[in-house]
Amino acid sequence: MNIHVDGIVAIVLFYMLILCVGIWAAWKSKNSGTDQDRSETIMIGGRDIGLLVGGFTMTATWVGGGYINGTAEAVYVPGYGLVWAQAPFGYALSLVLGGLFFAKPMRSRGYVTMLDPFQQIYGKRMGGLLFIPALMGEIFWSAAVLSALGATLSVIVDININISVVISAVIAILYTLVGGLYSVAYTDVVQLFCIFIGLWISIPFAMLNPAVTDISITASQEVYQEPWLGSVNTLDIFTWIDNFLLLMLGGIPWQVYFQRVLSASSATYAQVLSFLAAFGCVVMAIPSALIGAIGASTDWNQTSYGLPDPKNKNETDMILPIVLQHLCPSYISFFGLGAVSAAVMSSADSSILSASSMFAHNIYHLAFRQEATDNEIVWVMRITIFLFGGAATSMALLAESIYGLWYLSSDLVYVIIFPQLISVLFIKGTNTYGSIAGYVIGLLFRISGGEPYLHLQPFVYYPGCYLEHSFGGKPVYVQRFPFKTMSMLFSFLGNLGVSYLAKHLFESGILPPKLDFLDSVVSRHSRENMDKTTLVNHDNITLSELAHVNPKHSASHNAAFSNKEAFDDSETNTEFSKSDND
Repeated sequence: MNIHVDGIVAIVLFYMLILCVGIWAAWKSKNSGTDQDRSETIMIGGRDIGLLVGGFTMTATWVGGGYINGTAEAVYVPGYGLVWAQAPFGYALSLVLGGLFFAKPMRSRGYVTMLDPFQQIYGKRMGGLLFIPALMGEIFWSAAVLSALGATLSVIVDININISVVISAVIAILYTLVGGLYSVAYTDVVQLFCIFIGLWISIPFAMLNPAVTDISITASQEVYQEPWLGSVNTLDIFTWIDNFLLLMLGGIPWQVYFQRVLSASSATYAQVLSFLAAFGCVVMAIPSALIGAIGASTDWNQTSYGLPDPKNKNETDMILPIVLQHLCPSYISFFGLGAVSAAVMSSADSSILSASSMFAHNIYHLAFRQEATDNEIVWVMRITIFLFGGAATSMALLAESIYGLWYLSSDLVYVIIFPQLISVLFIKGTNTYGSIAGYVIGLLFRISGGEPYLHLQPFVYYPGCYLEHSFGGKPVYVQRFPFKTMSMLFSFLGNLGVSYLAKHLFESGILPPKLDFLDSVVSRHSRENMDKTTLVNHDNITLSELAHVNPKHSASHNAAFSNKEAFDDSETNTEFSKSDND
């Protein structure tokens, strides 16, 4: 085993930089709030994240290991190319849509997590059910980050990728315990600088390597493999659209995104941060796409990598570290690889922190132990950080493709949570019965189509289904029909249909009130299950009415707002009055 000392030194230096920033941010967070607010300070950073740091941390929400490695992989893989590298534009548009329609209502109502509105309107039981796909999404995303980081480290120090994944996971999990959202936000600033500088320094050296053909030629001409621009066959158009909608709309209902939204100093700032992050996502994808194009333009027989090339070795998911390692001088590749390693590590803590925040606040505190102390909630978060981090590590060890994990991380979020979020925020009259129906319908239709990356065979063969042999092991069926978007739409329509049916049956007297066992229609004014009309049409709604969901806003948090929207009833009253007039 040939261990590269220079590479290890580079990694240690960058890890120490991020760790120091994280410790400093943790110290800052401890001095920014009261002891009674420690749990919420960890979750949403005291709601005083400014425009500069907020813009960086929201951009880094998506720009991590899975993002840069996955984009390079998609551009490099023959038959796919740049046209199939949908994530940069898909997630950028998701941030734009999130800023336009979701950031302001979520932030102005003073929520702590994404699940709060569900528990207000659908009850704590439904909040627990919706936590499951949200948790799975965060674990898939964390697994993609850890897999990318492990792949990078395995190239640098030439050790087994499984060992490097475990080591990376331990470092990321321990780092997540340092300081909550403050540490995540400030290390995200370092993360983006590391990615930007590390990759852009490496690109000129890789492009000028004698083994690399001009990428402008290989973009449209076949030299060593198919052109890296790629193309979409007529038969695959619906698959392309389905995947793009999954990334664009499925990128919205994530706690890791709303954690930044809810930490912004005002609702307006939350919108601006979303737009800035959308621009940042596109910019940060450029060097990664170039590296994928360079990999597709390389005669690997002329390099130290040799033959067979990465695609024939089934190492397409590691094309970015391979290009940096074998096409750049050692001092450049170690700097670039070390920077990327340190950068992607800080992405894992975001998803793990988001998952632990939802569990501690919505499941443990609100659903099971309303009397839990603040210190108890903090310890629950710390324990679940280890548990969820371990689950993400296991998934990373089983992953065959970083980009495949990337799609999977949005699947259940897109099919189940997105239509529920639309209903709970914008549709009057939906209730728990409809929510359960939409949940079950979306889940069944999504499973019906199977999943090639999990080797899950479909039990419904939609039009255009075909047998594919490139996933390793046994052949699996791949669906060309956009069944994921279909599942999302059926889930949404099922929610509406059953909600209005239940509302009609109970309010018309066809069904007696005693059959409303979920207390979501007849008992509309119960503290746990507030009817939608109570939230939307109340003329004098204030944050105090939401106390059972958001009980811990202290005077220190109130003072931290630069824009007092969430504590000022005037703007909220105006908006609700307009909705009444409409």
